[in-house]
Amino acid sequence: MAARLPRGKKLVLKDGTYQIIREYQKDGERVRYYSLERGDWEELPASMVDWDATAKEEAEAEKSSSAIVEKVHKQEEAARMDNVTDIDASLTVGDGAFLPSGEGMFVVEGKSVRILDQVGSGLKTEKKRVIEQILSPVPIVPGKQHLIIAGARAGLRLKSTRPEFYLREAPQDSEHVSGRVERSGRAGESGPDVELLRTKVAHNERQLESISSLFGEQVSRKQDVIPVQRWEIAPSVYRFTLSAPLPPGEYVLAEMLPDGMNLFVWDFGVDDIPGSTKK
Repeated sequence: MAARLPRGKKLVLKDGTYQIIREYQKDGERVRYYSLERGDWEELPASMVDWDATAKEEAEAEKSSSAIVEKVHKQEEAARMDNVTDIDASLTVGDGAFLPSGEGMFVVEGKSVRILDQVGSGLKTEKKRVIEQILSPVPIVPGKQHLIIAGARAGLRLKSTRPEFYLREAPQDSEHVSGRVERSGRAGESGPDVELLRTKVAHNERQLESISSLFGEQVSRKQDVIPVQRWEIAPSVYRFTLSAPLPPGEYVLAEMLPDGMNLFVWDFGVDDIPGSTKK
């Protein structure tokens, strides 16, 4: 039977290391887990896992999440007493800032709250591969495409290496007509599946992922995924946190839909910040 952990939790090993995972399944002497660092299922012997330390990590994460939920509940109660109709508009984030009431993805750095605009991405085929396929008498040359965003830099630049992100969605019982967050319904999902990707800058464009194919069939997809933890802190409001500082580079937050990645992503950049340390 599968034992599900919150997103981005630690599976602690007896040698003191750990795996950042989404969930795990214990089956006899083996443990199967989904690695958020590599984006795939992996296995290891159950004897290698420090189950006590893993349970302690899970309990601490639950405690932190419960504290945030309790804080939100207190804010909601205070809002009811003051007869405030839009409770989420008073949701505090960061160092005492207020999350705006509108829908969208927000980045929080201390007391600064900014909204991330969505940009469109598209597929680009490598010209060299196309020429090789045309010249080859037999179509055995593998093809390669890149999912890209035009431009080498995002317009929004972050001032810290450990920001937090908040996604406010439309209430589930109302029609959503805004183009900012475009989603398809997913039965059984408790929240949006958002991934943080580091892009590769090349030729005045940013590559989100590389797709390899052979004989017209996809054989692999390559992405540079940065692990994030997701927390539901209020109805239709989700918080995304990082487990480590972000190195300088260009990034996107992408929502994964049932049929693949949403081609409209939220982009931003992190510059080399003087005096920053990786803690």
